[in-house]
Order: sequence, then structure tokens, then C-alpha cells
Amino acid sequence: MAYNGVMPSARSRAMVREARHLLFTVAPGAIWIVIFLVLPGAYLMGVAFMTNGPYGLPEMPLSLASFERLAGFGFLGWSPGNLYTLLRSLWQTAVSTGLVVLVAYPIAYYITTCREKWRPIMLLLVVVPSWTNQVIRTFGWMNLLAPGTPLSGLAEGLGLIAPNMGLYPSNFAVTLGLVYNFLPFMVLPLYAAFEKLDTAQVEAAQDLFASPVRAFWHAVFPQTLPGLLAGIVLVAIPAFGMYVIPELLGGGKGMMLGNLVATQFSGGANWPLGAAGAILMLIATFIGLFAMRRIGKRLGGGEEVVI
Repeated sequence: MAYNGVMPSARSRAMVREARHLLFTVAPGAIWIVIFLVLPGAYLMGVAFMTNGPYGLPEMPLSLASFERLAGFGFLGWSPGNLYTLLRSLWQTAVSTGLVVLVAYPIAYYITTCREKWRPIMLLLVVVPSWTNQVIRTFGWMNLLAPGTPLSGLAEGLGLIAPNMGLYPSNFAVTLGLVYNFLPFMVLPLYAAFEKLDTAQVEAAQDLFASPVRAFWHAVFPQTLPGLLAGIVLVAIPAFGMYVIPELLGGGKGMMLGNLVATQFSGGANWPLGAAGAILMLIATFIGLFAMRRIGKRLGGGEEVVI
């Protein structure tokens, strides 16, 4: 039977089936991202450039007043309060992430040195606290750090705090809460990296009389860099916009950017300012991801390091 080019070939039919299968596979995730990420982001972008109404609701005309207010410019002049909040957020995020790295490295290494049958149990012990609601865990730390508790008594005996003050509320309590909350997100990527560790490189460094610090830096650190960068992203980004821990453990003394944004959508009644703060958090997130990508390329070089 003659073929006039009307009927599709077997190859074209296979390509159509493959494209249809790919569409049905990707469509649910794409729809989810559009509804719960793209559309809210676009809405916040629009609200941020609107004018604050009488009851805090956005209204026309478009304006840059919310960004000016976020930078500290108000009807009474300039105030550095919002900039202090931003700097405090960056500082708390950097300190907390650094402490999480220092705590997670030995924990992840110790788990990899345990017998294979004990490793799942050790990992479970690391993850189990995360199964409890974050608010409940934060209230637990409030009780542990309150005045009259053993931890506060120890700090008072060492002269770190005034009598009957307690470790809560304080910036220290916020940092401790952030480290406790995000520790599993650093341990798990580092554990996966340590499992792939080539011990021959470590032994070679030791045979060349390298000190423990130099052996770690030249033989262990490059191999665990992918897990470290992944853990930093999982810890630093949510810590920067954290709301619950600074609100409860800070007691109003350690407000971070997430608290500022939440306040403008509730008690502060200034939706455009809250939306501008949320956009600032997104910009800081993208800058952080770009910086981590550049650091990964510079230190690791391999594709597995690049985020």
C-alpha cells in the first residue's frame, strides 16, 4: 500500500507518546509549584509596590513607600531599626549555621564509624526530635532556659547572667534553638558524604606526616564538601526567615526579618511593608544560593558540588 506521508511513522508516534508521558509526569509538580510558589510570589510582588491603606490593606496607586520604610525612612525621618533587624537576621543565621556545622561534623563522622547495624538507630536518634511540632520543642527550651532551672543556675554561678534572670529570653536562647532545630538537616547530608569517603586519601596524608588539621583540610574536607554545601543551604535559608524560635525564645528582644514580616501582616497592619520584607528575604535567598554555587565551583570544581 502506498504511503502519502499522511499517516505518522512509528518513530513520530513514539515521540508523541514520550512527550505525552513526560507531560503527565511533570504536570502535577509544575501545577503545584505554580499555585503555591509562583502565584503567591507574584501576589507579594504586586502588594509590595502598592500604597498602604487606612487599615493596612494594599491599595492603589503604585508606590515605593514600602521599600523606603523598610530601609528606615518614615514620616519622622530615618531610623535604623529595620536595618538592625536585617543585620541581626544575617548575624544569627551565620552564627547558627557555623555552630551547626561544628556540631554536625563530629556527629556524622561518629555515625559512619559505628557498626553498620547501629547506624540506622543513630540516625533515627538524630531525626526523631524533628517529628515533634516545632512550637512544642521551642516551649520545651523555654522551660529548660527559664530562671531557676539548672542551666540558668549554672550560667548564673559562672557569672554569665545576672541573678534570677535566666537564659531565656535572649539572643543566646534564639541561637541555641536554631542550632537544635536545624542540626538534623546538616547531619544527614554530611553522613551521606562521609559514607562515600575514600579513606585511602586520608591514609596517604597521614603517611606523608600531615597533621590532623592538614589531613582533614586536604583529604576529608574536599570529599565532604558536597554534603556540607547542601547542609548549609538546608540550614541557612530557613533560619534566615525563621519566625517561631525568635518570637518565643527571643521574647521580643531578638526580632528577625521573619518576625518583622509576620508583624506587618498582623499587628502592624502594613501589608505592603510585609510584602517588601518577604521580597527582601527572597532576594537574600537567591544571593545566598548564587554565592554557594560560586564557592562550590571554586573549592570543589566537580559537578556534584555545584548547587
